[in-house]
Amino acid sequence: MKKGGYFTDYSILGRSPLFRGIPAGDFGVLLEHLKAETRSYKKGDLICHAGEHTNALGIVLTGSVTIESDDIFGNRSVLDKVGPGQVFAETYACVPNEPMLVNVAAAENCTVLFLKTAQILSPCAVNCGHHGKLIENLLLVSAQKNLSLSRRIFHTAPKTIRGRLISYLSFQAIRENSDSFTIPFNRQQLADYLSVDRSALSKEMGKMRDEGILNFSKNHFELKRTS
Repeated sequence: MKKGGYFTDYSILGRSPLFRGIPAGDFGVLLEHLKAETRSYKKGDLICHAGEHTNALGIVLTGSVTIESDDIFGNRSVLDKVGPGQVFAETYACVPNEPMLVNVAAAENCTVLFLKTAQILSPCAVNCGHHGKLIENLLLVSAQKNLSLSRRIFHTAPKTIRGRLISYLSFQAIRENSDSFTIPFNRQQLADYLSVDRSALSKEMGKMRDEGILNFSKNHFELKRTS
């Protein structure tokens, strides 16, 4: 891990839901007040550990991270993948002394901007006028994360691998408004997300392709509707 100051390429922050509605020209003063800090990680590094406490949320600036849950036997479930501009650990950072139940790992080389939530929730001395908007955006981000976790519960409810895969891919098709789309997971991450064995998942995908209901290449999929 490499630490640094706060990030100065505001184009990424401008796309972040946390900074929605805030003029880019005000980012510099705002980041200084929020005690922002940038850190760089290599692929595979653990950014946050289950069991530890955090007082800062993270915004991915470059690369991506995965939110993972590991049980005591080493079984891993991928709960989400977070890319540039997206936020993670915001719920834990808002609840003092609440231990994290998940790990956050670097899915690839990445850079993360950390913001202390106490600074977000407290009005600043210079009365910049943006704290209300930050809090509103933080509430929206938290609500969206709750929806994302609810979707994963829905996708892992079917008892069969095919049922889970169809549930997930159907949602992706609806969201993209197309039967052809790219998902954010590689094959192992998809298996972890759906809580299934990777080889069994690949076998089922092969069957569905042979049956003419699915085409795929790496993380690009195309659903074949039957009528």
